[in-house]
Amino acid sequence: MNYKFYTIDVFTDQIFGGNPLAVFPNAQGLKPQQMQKVAAELNLSETVFVLPAETTEGTRKIRIFTPKVELPFAGHPTVGTAYLLSTIGEISLPQKSEAEMTITFEEEVGLVPVNIKIENKKTVYTELKAAQLPEFNNDPPSIETLAVILTLEISDFRDDQYSIQGVSCGLPFLFVPLHNRAALRRIKFNHDRWQQLLANTWTPSIYVFCCDPELEGSNMRSRMFAPSLGIMEDPATGSAATAFGGYLAIRHPLTDGTLSWRIEQGFEMGRPSILEVVVEKQQGNIKEIRVGGASVLVSEGIMTIPLIK
Repeated sequence: MNYKFYTIDVFTDQIFGGNPLAVFPNAQGLKPQQMQKVAAELNLSETVFVLPAETTEGTRKIRIFTPKVELPFAGHPTVGTAYLLSTIGEISLPQKSEAEMTITFEEEVGLVPVNIKIENKKTVYTELKAAQLPEFNNDPPSIETLAVILTLEISDFRDDQYSIQGVSCGLPFLFVPLHNRAALRRIKFNHDRWQQLLANTWTPSIYVFCCDPELEGSNMRSRMFAPSLGIMEDPATGSAATAFGGYLAIRHPLTDGTLSWRIEQGFEMGRPSILEVVVEKQQGNIKEIRVGGASVLVSEGIMTIPLIK
């Protein structure tokens, strides 16, 4: 049977930047085994299959697959799918030239609201609201272990208020702080040592960052490695940025108000990406995390998907 799909670049306003994503906007009739085979065939970080909503609150149900596994939640597929559906007319936009609207995706992690910003009757920015507030793990691997996995020196790592910590907003990541961009650039990921030392822990996906960005207006620079998901390195990771907002917010002295960070990712891969992170705090507690960015439509096509009995 023939299924139409689109590819888009997410967390960028330039084609060939950001994180590529494939979306099948009408995936009714496909079984999970077929979805997984399609994701493996396309071999992008994630592929999304859009289905009718199953609840009164949902706008659409989406299923997200890496080339290797299905995910309960992922950021760039969520904001990218919202951009695509609103751009191709699958979701009706307000008639005003400039407006905002919110849709809700049903994902395995729960209901995920996505705000859509419209300018000149076109979608220019989409932003998800985390379905789960952050869960923290305070039993991280040692700097020595991570130095072996990342092929870095002990002196490259920070060990101050920016300590190593695992955080999840539906998908867990291990946040690893380095001193500067030069150290981030020197990373050579050792898959064998990762398999031996980290693969079977709560946070097998490693998000390495520094407070030494390249562009004016940015706050952080990052790289993300997730071999267990079939992703050796990801150019833009919205689910990690969501959890990163929690990581940063608990370290910030602000007790009431709004915090925001602009994160660079993918530059070392030649896929520059910009992710905007916003955290709301009340009485010292995290109340809301949002992650957003721009997207660009790249291509469309038809795939003939064989039936599976």
